[in-house]
Amino acid sequence: MRIRSIRVLSGPNYWSIRRHKLIQMRLDLEDLQERPTNTIPGFKERLEALLPGLWEHQCSRGCYGGFLQRVEEGTLMGHVVEHVALELQTLAGMKVDFGRTRETSTPGTYNVVFEYQEAEAGRFAAKAAVYLCQALVDGEDYRRDLELDIQELREIRENVRFGPSTQALLDEAALRGIPYLRLNKGSLVQLGYGVYQKRIEATTTEKTSIIATDLAADKRATKELLQDMGIPVPKGYTVRRRSELAATIEDVGGFPVVIKPLNANHGKGITVNITSLEAAEIAYDAASQYSDVVLVEKHLVGDDYRLLVINNKLVAVAKRIPAYVVGDGRSTIQELIDEVNRDPRRGFGHENVLTQISIDDMTLRILESKGYTLDTVLPKGEHCTLKSTANLSTGGIAVDCTDIIHPYNAFIAERAAQIIGLDVAGIDLICPDIAQP
Repeated sequence: MRIRSIRVLSGPNYWSIRRHKLIQMRLDLEDLQERPTNTIPGFKERLEALLPGLWEHQCSRGCYGGFLQRVEEGTLMGHVVEHVALELQTLAGMKVDFGRTRETSTPGTYNVVFEYQEAEAGRFAAKAAVYLCQALVDGEDYRRDLELDIQELREIRENVRFGPSTQALLDEAALRGIPYLRLNKGSLVQLGYGVYQKRIEATTTEKTSIIATDLAADKRATKELLQDMGIPVPKGYTVRRRSELAATIEDVGGFPVVIKPLNANHGKGITVNITSLEAAEIAYDAASQYSDVVLVEKHLVGDDYRLLVINNKLVAVAKRIPAYVVGDGRSTIQELIDEVNRDPRRGFGHENVLTQISIDDMTLRILESKGYTLDTVLPKGEHCTLKSTANLSTGGIAVDCTDIIHPYNAFIAERAAQIIGLDVAGIDLICPDIAQP
């Protein structure tokens, strides 16, 4: 088989009124034009063993196993490539199910059309499906290549897909019948068309002040302004050199402290509950990888809450819990992490509601501070935290607390958003109990 061309369709098209995101691959079957699947010994068995999920493809039969019936009775390879491309994307966490295969005016050349979620992943799936089908025709073992293909699709998806905040907005837009158009490779999106169109970039809207955005990105300036306006913030100072650490820690009131980059997000480079100068120097090195200026703050004891304020009104509250494992007296920490990651709710990147726990420098630093390694067997019932931050992207979990927040705490969050000037604001609050003022 030979791929003649691959086109990405991202708007209304010939193939579907409703499905606008389609890959159109022009595929020359060459010698396979005269070899339907029922004439290739063992092809159906090898295909079904490699991709058992194809049993769910109903195809024109309208029932489970419908596509595999077509393969058994005899269908051309272009049709098989269509379904394999769909299944590869589904296995990589991108559920798609629409496809069409039609012969062109050139005998033996077909338009293989299938749905995609991310264009780059769709292009890759088209090529991978052709290679996979050809390998099965030739009787080759494709299992290892299949694993590599699926992982490659996952990585492509994570590199190009919208972040969870943007995707949540677009999912809601779709429910409301609002069309959207991606305007760049990042998170710049147009909602609607014509005179009523609106543009967003992640959670930045057309009404978001650029001054507020720049202010929120500067932790030091944000803290100073909030403090001047009577909002409680942890005492802290910036440092530019390791030699300044000891004096700065004394200025904030001594240990324990938190050390973080001045300009970073998603919990990068943050270390909390530091209780010694040696640990502080290690934390400084970690933070300085993300920013030339490092922030040293007094460590606050309490739970980590994320409050969402939109148009100066609190709309949601989540208690964020860092990634952790609980000992059973038999398993090592590594084995406990592997067991947690087998939870079907956890996936690679943001493909599921939870993210798999990764082992990074932050994890190793925390374990070292406790005298543990990944090979340590935790006593039964011992709770071992693996991250300094509670971000979902690092394996943390979230508990909805919107209904229990005390009105005073809600007022603080709404006032903080007004002071900074953001129309959409995510505010972190550390306190022992969100239900108490």
